[in-house]
Amino acid sequence: MNAPIAPELLARVSNQHLDALEEETIFILREVAATFERPTLLFSGGKDSLVMLRCAEKAFGAGRLPFPLLMIDTGHNFSEVTDFRDLRAKELGAELIVRSVEDSMARGTVRLAHPGESRNVHQSVTLLEAIDEFRFDALIGGARRDEEKARAKERVFSHRDSFGQWQPKAQRPELWTLFNTRLQPGEHFRVFPISNWTELDVWQYIEREQIALPSLYYTHQRAVVERKDLLVPVTPLTPALADEQVQLRDVRFRTVGDITCTCPVASLAASAAEIVIETLNADVSERGATRMDDNTSEASMEKRKKDGYF
Repeated sequence: MNAPIAPELLARVSNQHLDALEEETIFILREVAATFERPTLLFSGGKDSLVMLRCAEKAFGAGRLPFPLLMIDTGHNFSEVTDFRDLRAKELGAELIVRSVEDSMARGTVRLAHPGESRNVHQSVTLLEAIDEFRFDALIGGARRDEEKARAKERVFSHRDSFGQWQPKAQRPELWTLFNTRLQPGEHFRVFPISNWTELDVWQYIEREQIALPSLYYTHQRAVVERKDLLVPVTPLTPALADEQVQLRDVRFRTVGDITCTCPVASLAASAAEIVIETLNADVSERGATRMDDNTSEASMEKRKKDGYF
């Protein structure tokens, strides 16, 4: 008869893949800090950027981040998330740079087709303006390859030309974790240290590290309407239509973003451990289940990325 596995050994075995992912992310973050002159970490206050921030703390030490944090604010973000963003940056003593789509609208570089149009896609313009303002040469982002097909095509070190555009047919090879980081004037990189993580990995890591998150990620009651197989939150920006019935439901957000395009899912999960179990049983992708603006073709997202989107 086989001897029972000690609980501490079992826990260690179950965490080995998280150790490997964390080690890879720390290596990439240190590579960015050593290679580039003016990097920045894109920080929204969401779960993926908070996981990256924890890895950055381990890479460089608490309060010693070698780059500022940058957020592009649409002006339509959930206050729970932006308040948490500000709190976390203050706790770390990190420099937080916020640039707003509304400022781009005031300059005339962003023009909405109509007042109710989502500002989400227009973040690309404000982001490129921030890159030009601060002369950033590397932007560290929290995108993961499992999110959708266009993101799955992208390298960890994703080259952008002098117009801020991504050229998927001209990507540089990344064999044996050797990265080509050469830049011409005006060019920059988008770097994705958690590319190889999945949504499940993120939640397992959050549980293991006891990472605090905005309350929206856990179950709470919210007024919603059912629309096109999504639970649309009822807000001043996303009101119920005349023929829709408002319901008070127990929900949580799998991802957070602009209010006008982000939907919750039905859930009673009140802890990271419970969300791990839910994620194991999920049969719809994170963005497919929650984003009103992502119910489009792969080609549409790829075009947005070519235009400078995150």
